[in-house]
Amino acid sequence: MKIDRRELIKGGLAAAGAAVVARPGEAQAAAAAAYMLNRSPLRPDAFLRLPPGAVRPQGWLATQLDRQVNGLCGRFMEVSHFLQYDNTGWTRPNLGGWEEVTYWLRGYVDLGYVTGNPTVLSTASRWIDGVLGTQASDGFFGPTGLRTSLNGHADVWPHMPMLQALRAHAEYTGDSRIVPFLTRFFSYLNGQPTGVFRDGWGTWRWGDAIDVIYWLYNHTGDPFLLDLVRKIHSNSANWVDGLPNLHNVNIAQGFREPAQYGVLSGEARHRTASYDRYNDVQARFGQFPGGGFAGDENIRAGLVDPRQGFETCGIVEYMLSHELLNRITGDPVWADRVEDLAFNSLPAALDPLGRSIHYITSANSIDLDNAPKTLGQFQNGFAMQSYKSGIDEYRCCPHNYGMGWPYFVEEMWLATPDGGLCAAMYGPCTVTATVAGGVRVTITENTHYPFTDTITLSLAMTGPATFPLQLRIPAWCTAPELRINGATVPVSGGPRYASTTRTWANGDTVTLRLPMRPTVRTWPAQHNAVSVNHGPLTFSLRITENWVQTGGTAQWPQYDVHAGSSWNYGLVPGAAISVTTGVGNLADPFTPANAPIRLTTSGQRIDGWQADSQHVVTPLQDGPIATATPVEPVTLIPMGAARLRITAFPQTGGTRAWVPQGANYRLQNRHSGKVLGVDGMSGADSANVVQFDDNGTADHLWRIIDAGGGFVKLQNVNSSKVLAVENMSTANSARVQQYSDVGSADHRWQLIDSGNGWMRLRNGNSGKVLGVSGMSTANSAQAVQFDDTGTADHDWRLIPDGSIKIQNVHSGKMLAVENMSTANSARVQQYSDVGSADHRWVFLPDANGYFRIRNVNSGKVLGVSGMSTADSAQVVQFDDTGTADHLWRIRVNTGGSGSVRIQNANSGKVLAVHNASTADSANVEQYQDNGTPDHNWLIK
Repeated sequence: MKIDRRELIKGGLAAAGAAVVARPGEAQAAAAAAYMLNRSPLRPDAFLRLPPGAVRPQGWLATQLDRQVNGLCGRFMEVSHFLQYDNTGWTRPNLGGWEEVTYWLRGYVDLGYVTGNPTVLSTASRWIDGVLGTQASDGFFGPTGLRTSLNGHADVWPHMPMLQALRAHAEYTGDSRIVPFLTRFFSYLNGQPTGVFRDGWGTWRWGDAIDVIYWLYNHTGDPFLLDLVRKIHSNSANWVDGLPNLHNVNIAQGFREPAQYGVLSGEARHRTASYDRYNDVQARFGQFPGGGFAGDENIRAGLVDPRQGFETCGIVEYMLSHELLNRITGDPVWADRVEDLAFNSLPAALDPLGRSIHYITSANSIDLDNAPKTLGQFQNGFAMQSYKSGIDEYRCCPHNYGMGWPYFVEEMWLATPDGGLCAAMYGPCTVTATVAGGVRVTITENTHYPFTDTITLSLAMTGPATFPLQLRIPAWCTAPELRINGATVPVSGGPRYASTTRTWANGDTVTLRLPMRPTVRTWPAQHNAVSVNHGPLTFSLRITENWVQTGGTAQWPQYDVHAGSSWNYGLVPGAAISVTTGVGNLADPFTPANAPIRLTTSGQRIDGWQADSQHVVTPLQDGPIATATPVEPVTLIPMGAARLRITAFPQTGGTRAWVPQGANYRLQNRHSGKVLGVDGMSGADSANVVQFDDNGTADHLWRIIDAGGGFVKLQNVNSSKVLAVENMSTANSARVQQYSDVGSADHRWQLIDSGNGWMRLRNGNSGKVLGVSGMSTANSAQAVQFDDTGTADHDWRLIPDGSIKIQNVHSGKMLAVENMSTANSARVQQYSDVGSADHRWVFLPDANGYFRIRNVNSGKVLGVSGMSTADSAQVVQFDDTGTADHLWRIRVNTGGSGSVRIQNANSGKVLAVHNASTADSANVEQYQDNGTPDHNWLIK
C-alpha cells in the first residue's frame, strides 16, 4: 500500500497507520507531537525527524542539489559498472554485489525526495522495487553470495546503507511493504552467530543499523528488536572505552554508536563516550580547519599536518554522525559541526559542476594531480587528489558522497516532541510540517547564509497554533539579534537553542541576525598556525587554479589542478582584516570567481616553504616565522570555494627560521678538513661565510634546494639565508656570504663532481668556484670564490647530518633492509616509505672522501655480498669489519638538483636497483656507472 506523499507529510508516519506510543507521563507530549516518538523503554530524543521532502532547498543550496542531480550521483548509473540494474545481486540475487549499490542508492533516493526530480524519483522507485524483490523466505535479501562471504558467515555491512534507503523510501511514500520487509531481515539477523557482528567492515559501523532498528521498533514494538540492539552492542567494536580502529571512515561512523546505544541503556556513560571519542580524535588528529581530521586512510601517529586530508567518505559520514547526535542529544555543537564540514570541506571534494570527485580533501593543498605520492605524504599508494569519476580507483567515495547534501537539507528542520519545530542548520529553503493541534505550517527561510548573516522566516499557516519554535544560536555567535514581527526578543549567545513559544499566525515573520566578523584562530598543535573565520565560514588563500582536463569526457571529465600563483604565504599577526561583499554569485558560491564574500589582510611569502618533489605542500613548522619578504595584501576566499588552498597559515614576524625540507649537510673542505659555517653564527644578511672545526653548531648545517636549470641554492639551517657572493661580484677572491633569498644569480650554484668523492661548487653568476682564502687551514678563514684552478681547497664533500633516508630517484622508494632484519648478510632492498627504522641510515665519515653507511635499525653497515666486484652483486648489511666493500663515497650529479650516485670503494661500481625495478622489495645491487636513472639517489 502506498499513501499520498502530501498526506504523509501532513501526519508524519502516523498517516501510514503507525501508532505514536508514549511512556507514562508523556501523554501530553505524545498528543502534541505530529511525528513519531521513541517507544518505551527507549529514551526520548531531543528532536524528531521530519519526513524526507518536508524540507526543500532554495538558492545556493538548490544549486548544489541540482549539480548533484545532473552530476556524479544523479547520473552515475550511466557509467559505473557497479550500478547496472540488471547486473547486480541487489536486484538479481544470484549475481554478485557489495557496498557500491547500497552506498549510491542511499544518497540517490534522498536526492529525489528533497528535490522532487521526477527522473530521480522514478529511477529510485525502480531500484527499491528491485531490492525488495530479492528477499528470501528467511529474511535475507540482496546478493546470495554475501550469506557466506565473510569467514563462512554473512557479511551484512553492505546492507546497512540500504536499510537507510529503505527507511527513507517508507517515510516519503508510506510504502507498506517496508516494515514487514525489515522485520523479516532483522529477525534473520537476530539468529546469526556472533561472528556476524564481530567480523569485517560492519563491526565498526553497526550504528547505521541501530538507527533503523529503533525506527522499526517505534513502528512495531517487537521486543526482539531491542534484543538485537543489545546483541550488536555487546559483540561489535567497543567504542565506549577507546578507539578500536584507526580507519577514518570507521571512526566517522563508529564513534556515535555508544550514544545511540544509550538511547536504550539510559546510561549517561554511553552518551559521554561518543563525546569522548570525538574529542580524542579531534584533539590528536583534527587540529586544523574544516571540521575533519587527518584521515587519508587511517589516522597515523605524528602525521597530523593540514596537508594530510580527509577522505570524502569520511566527510559525509562525519556529517551524518553529527546530524544524528544533534537529534539524540539536542546539543547544538553537533549542528555547528555539520555546518563546518558542509560549508568548508564538502564542496571542494568535487569539481564545481559536481561531475568528478577526489579521494581526499586537505585544508592545505597546492596541487591536485593524478600521480601517486611515494614519499610518505599519504598512506595509500594510489593517486588520490585529481578529480575524476573514480569508479574503480576511488570506488567507495563516488558512490557514497551523494548523501551529503540531501541529508543536510533533511536535517535543517526538525520536529520537537512538544509539537514544535526547530531550525537546526541554516540555509535557503522551505519546510512544510505539522505542528501542535494538527495545524499545517510552511516556513520559507529567506537567506544567503552562511554568506550573509540574516535569516528571515516567513510563516504560512492554515490557522493559528501555539507551539515552540527553536532556533539554533551557533557557538561562534556571541550577540544574536531576534525579532518577531519587528519586535525585539531577548536572546543570548551560543551555543544554544533559543526557544519561543507563542501563538503563531499566518504571515508572521521571524528575523534572526547572527552578526559575523573576522576572527583568527590559533592552532597551538600546528606550530602556532592560524586560520581565519567569518561566522561559520573558514577562509583560504585565493590561489589561481589552472584546471587541466587530463582524460574522461565532457560529461565525466578528469582534471588535474595546478597553482598559477604563489601560495607560500604566512599571515602577519594582528593585521587588519577587511570584508568585501556584493561580489561573486550568491546562487553559485563555491568557486574562486563566484565567492560572494572575500577577506583581505596582510601576508608575507615564506620562501623556504616549498612543495616537495611530488608537488605536495610540505608540513608546517614552528612559528612565528622570520621572513624578510615584503608585507603585501592577500585575498582570502571561503574554504569551500577553494580547491587549491592554504587554510592553516604560518604566522610571520617571529625569529624562527623556516627550514626547507630535505637532509641537512655539513660541507667539508678537502684541504683543511674544516666545515663551512657562518661567522659568529650570525643570522644577518651579508654575514661572512667561513670555515671552522666541525663542532656541531647549527650554522654548519646546510640544505640543498633545487633552483632549476641544473643549479641549486645552499640554505643555512641556522639563518635560513642562502650562500651568496658579496655584491654579486665576479672577481677572484670575492667574499662568500649569506643573504636572504632574493633570487639573484649569485645565489645559484652548480654541483660539479670531482670524481673522487669530492665536488666543486660553481657560482651561477661568476662561473668561479667556492674556495678558502689563501688556501688557509685556520678556523674562521674566509670562504671566497676563485677560478677553478684545481687546488685542494676548491674541493668539498657533503656529509649528511644525523639519520637520513636514501631515496631512489627512479622508483621513489627508500633504501631498506629485507624484513627489517638485523642479521649479517641480510639483503638490502628498496621499499615504500612506511617510516620503519630500517629505512634510516647514518653516514660515518672515513678517509679519502669515503663513508661507512650504518643502518639505524641493525647497527650494521652497507656492504657487498662476498666483497664481489661483479655487476649485479647483491648489496647487504654486515658488521663493520673495516673491509673495503664497506666504504662508499658520494658522487654528485653534475648540474643536478642534489641527486647523487653512491660508489663502492672496492669495486668502483655504484648503488643500483635490480633491473631498474620500481617495485617494493626489489633488490639493491652494485653496477657499473652507466647513467641509468636507478643509479641516482636523494638523501633526505
